[in-house]
Amino acid sequence: MAKVKEDYRTLTGPQKAAMMFLSLPQEQAGKLLGLMEDDEIKELSQIMSNLGTVSANLLERLFVDFADAISNTGSLVGSYQTTERLLMKSLDKDRVNLIMEEIRGPAGRTMWDKLANVHEQVLANYLKNEYPQTVGVVLSKIKPDHASRVLALLPEGFAMEVVMRMLHMEAVQKEVVETLEKTLRTEFMSNLARGTRVDSHEMMAEIFNNLDRNTESRFLTALEERNRESAEKIRALMFTFEDLIRLDTAGAQVLLRQVEKEKLALALKGASDPIKDLFFQNMSARAGKMLKEDMDGLGPVRLKDVEEAQTAIVTLAKELSNSGQITISEGKEDGELVY
Repeated sequence: MAKVKEDYRTLTGPQKAAMMFLSLPQEQAGKLLGLMEDDEIKELSQIMSNLGTVSANLLERLFVDFADAISNTGSLVGSYQTTERLLMKSLDKDRVNLIMEEIRGPAGRTMWDKLANVHEQVLANYLKNEYPQTVGVVLSKIKPDHASRVLALLPEGFAMEVVMRMLHMEAVQKEVVETLEKTLRTEFMSNLARGTRVDSHEMMAEIFNNLDRNTESRFLTALEERNRESAEKIRALMFTFEDLIRLDTAGAQVLLRQVEKEKLALALKGASDPIKDLFFQNMSARAGKMLKEDMDGLGPVRLKDVEEAQTAIVTLAKELSNSGQITISEGKEDGELVY
């Protein structure tokens, strides 16, 4: 979990409110939540869930009158679990489940926005068991590029049925759309949210990925001495700059279009030859020449700066992979893909 910045001036109003709720006794916080609208609770819950560790110094600045009591706690941890427990104190279980599923599920204000952030393979696996008419309505409501990827993954005969229904589709009644939205929310999104809770080893791999190399190595070595199995699981889940070699040509070109050229030049200063070749082979001769000139012009650079640039590019690659814009091969013999 990311740590809230130490600079009090950078905190937003909602972040301060989230810190306040997490520091209050649950009974008092529950009473306040009971006076709020669902949209306000969702916004506050989202921030609390992603708040991470809040330093005692920041809490003391926020709650001067309660500095002694708060400083004894040392820190607060905002997580899905603590947020869910807090909501349970004042709201009924069904309402809490709906709010937490909204938070855990794909981002988006409307159901169709949320579907746009569901990977096409996941959506296709769900839709292939629905009626062609239903699938046609869903595909007509999401963006064409996303719909095309989903359509391509449906069984061919079924896909053609969907196409024919879409070709002859008339205006869909508002009540039908609303019923479909409700079904998607209760049957698909809720199951998706429950199925995507982050495994503890995956969470630690994400955290370790953002450490500098020396700290990462030190932590993993120490963990190996205490729990070798966990250390091996985390190593297997971690994704490094060198793992970008598993990108295919299309993926490398998408990443090149998105990455900052100055950051790429810095990252490649400390990269292996195969990684350098991956990027140079997927850009024009002129662009490659300019990049090499930029790298040479940097001169000697600090290892820390190189690692930070590489981490930023890895983070970008993961975001592109999660949104389905690129695929990263797992590197196994069966050619499995990770999204």
